[in-house]
Amino acid sequence: MVQHGFSQTQSTTSSLETEKHHQLEQFLRFRLVPDTSLLLPVSQLTEVITIPLGQIVPIPQMPSWVMGVYNWRGEILWIIDLGELLGLTPWYQQPQVTPIYRTIVLHSGTTSQRVPKAHRQHLGAVVSGVDDIAWCNPNDIQSPPQSAATSRLAPFLRGYWLPPRQEMFIVLDGEAILSAMPKP
Repeated sequence: MVQHGFSQTQSTTSSLETEKHHQLEQFLRFRLVPDTSLLLPVSQLTEVITIPLGQIVPIPQMPSWVMGVYNWRGEILWIIDLGELLGLTPWYQQPQVTPIYRTIVLHSGTTSQRVPKAHRQHLGAVVSGVDDIAWCNPNDIQSPPQSAATSRLAPFLRGYWLPPRQEMFIVLDGEAILSAMPKP
């Protein structure tokens, strides 16, 4: 009988762990200079690519954070300097240690919105480095204090996440980054 009670407790614990796991969402963890760790929901990303220096074609009369376009799988992919867009150190002012651009490809519409791939917008965001995938409960993402968000960062900010015994991560909204692109 005691054993039966133990299995009941064990199955309850197991179902709580399963429920907790279903609440988690995957985020790509990446860096921008100076020492800024950020997260973007994986559901808003297509892939991470490396672009050789010199492969981005500049387009005149665009904002300084728009680096240009790149031939991505036979399609035109607009490339932006995410750091400069957010008011951080522009990519061209960073010490260059690699002959490539690390680029996160964002897309409009999450998989839950069922936007057909043909109608998705894509945008490449150059970052300083890509680290790994982090699991986070979206309910743990907190609104930043008014003083913490600069006027350049605020429109793209979803909040921040402070996991136990780790550094703080800024959580961005990929849709807001996509909507910042100038319209032709």
